[in-house]
Amino acid sequence: MNAAPQPQPGIMEIDLYQGGASQVAGQTDILKLSSNENPYGAPRSAREAAREAVGSMHLYPETDHAGLRAAIAQVHGIDPDRVICGVGSDEVIHMLCQAYVGPGDEVLHTEHGFLMYAISARAAGGTPVRVPERNRRVDVDALLAAVTSRTRLVFLANPANPTGTMIDAAEVARLADGLPDGCLLVLDGAYAEYVPEFDGGLSLSQARDGVFVTRTFSKMYGLGGLRVGWGHGAKSVIDVLNRVRGPFNLSNVALAAAEAAMRDRDFVARCLAENTRQRARLRQGLDDLGIASDPSEANFVLARMATAEEAADCDAFLQSRGVILRRVGGYGFPEGLRMTVGDEAGVTRLLEGLSAWREG
Repeated sequence: MNAAPQPQPGIMEIDLYQGGASQVAGQTDILKLSSNENPYGAPRSAREAAREAVGSMHLYPETDHAGLRAAIAQVHGIDPDRVICGVGSDEVIHMLCQAYVGPGDEVLHTEHGFLMYAISARAAGGTPVRVPERNRRVDVDALLAAVTSRTRLVFLANPANPTGTMIDAAEVARLADGLPDGCLLVLDGAYAEYVPEFDGGLSLSQARDGVFVTRTFSKMYGLGGLRVGWGHGAKSVIDVLNRVRGPFNLSNVALAAAEAAMRDRDFVARCLAENTRQRARLRQGLDDLGIASDPSEANFVLARMATAEEAADCDAFLQSRGVILRRVGGYGFPEGLRMTVGDEAGVTRLLEGLSAWREG
């Protein structure tokens, strides 16, 4: 009998990614606040576009994503030829590592950064390098100090997940200025839409070949189940990524829904306003209960309990009431509970559950 082949170096060092839970045994009335999903769902325009596209599901989708890239470019004022689309921003991150990282190369990410950075780096044979933050905020000086001749990519989520904190444009530009030639700064803007008047680094990626931006339709646009994301950068980088991208990586239904969602600016404006309002309610409620949290610029808040045991107790209590949060020990916060900002009823139910736990 032939033995199974051995995986490439680094593969077995990957810790399996665990998504946010969506069910609790014995509970039917579930409030899922574990995955930073849009509580208002997808826009009606996207749902209608998806229903219409179902009729063509027997046909292969377009390989160049021209319609979606044109919509993205029009809304953001960028060149469609400098846009690439993927199966969520996760795939764009993975393609960047596949294209630019190999054995002996290093990929920098911040201490509490998105877990996919390290996963994709190891999958490509590279070495992820975890750089300390300062009080749950990105430390640009620490990132620059960690750069070596082997550094190929630097990942920076801004706003960050799971902290919700962010650094300003001047600090991002300082980081970009300090990186050597041949090192690509990747600005992960998964939550950029939740910051008013913020371009997520697109102006920087337009001006500098060494800066690349990733974005997603899974958060603000409510299309997490369809898995659509995109990236913007130098044409030379886009050309490289298109050579490793699967030609039919996005379905007809996903492309149609994403294009409609991108063009629905009224939906985005309404969701931004409601998220801002409900996030303020949630943080004030946490403060009233004596639960620590930092100001968040995203659609979630990271609550910090006194100990990991207290976080586990609170989580179990809320689950007994059908409310699911996200434990973030894997991100370096064993005492943390990340909670999605829900709609008005959702925030009320969460705060009532937290209050009952405190009183219990």
